Amino acid sequence: MGKGWKNTAKTENAQKKGAMFTKFAREISVAARLGGPDPLTNARLRMAIEAAKKNQCPNETIERALKKGAGLLTDAAEIEEVAYEGYGPHGVGVIVECQTDNRNRTAPDIRLAFRSNGGNMGETGSVAWMFEHVGLLEGNKTGKFDPEEEAIEAGANEVIANDEGFSFYTTIESLEDTRKALQNRGWTISTAELSYKAKNITELSEAQRKEVHDFLAELDDHDDTHRVYATIRD
Repeated sequence: MGKGWKNTAKTENAQKKGAMFTKFAREISVAARLGGPDPLTNARLRMAIEAAKKNQCPNETIERALKKGAGLLTDAAEIEEVAYEGYGPHGVGVIVECQTDNRNRTAPDIRLAFRSNGGNMGETGSVAWMFEHVGLLEGNKTGKFDPEEEAIEAGANEVIANDEGFSFYTTIESLEDTRKALQNRGWTISTAELSYKAKNITELSEAQRKEVHDFLAELDDHDDTHRVYATIRD
């Protein structure tokens, strides 16, 4: 699987329970802490803020998240990034990236989700070998162009069309250089992040695929979940 597994109902469900704004705020806070609070020099932060605004996240929520990430709020618990791995239903490899202020809360919840769906959460590295750690860029460009040529000229290793435009895959080290090259070639980049791309796809029947999707949706809906990757086709 080339990018974080996408639940088509995620946005609607998150809006209903108010979780979406919390997830945006956590990403902004983490991005500001890791790369600095200036969006002009922190691409991850800039895109996190743009995504939050696009989804009508309140300005006060964004500002508080920025201050939190910059360490300006003494009463704020620090958000850390942690990944959990395991096998889901029917042997599907799964990596769950979380942003949490309490691992002792998050880990048992994720472990229970695996167990209750017939899977098993393992140790670090238990399924990471099933994935390639890559740089992911998503974007659009107007006019006529050859996607393969664009990828080659920008230094990307692979390009795949998706519902919202195109996904470019790079090495981790060349992610920022490829982002700049694509922008210089007229691309509007909506995503630039580290990601996981499945080396092999787990073959599933339609019934099995539904079970796996239900499991991934449960993981994705957890308040602390940031991204979910799985060895299934998009």
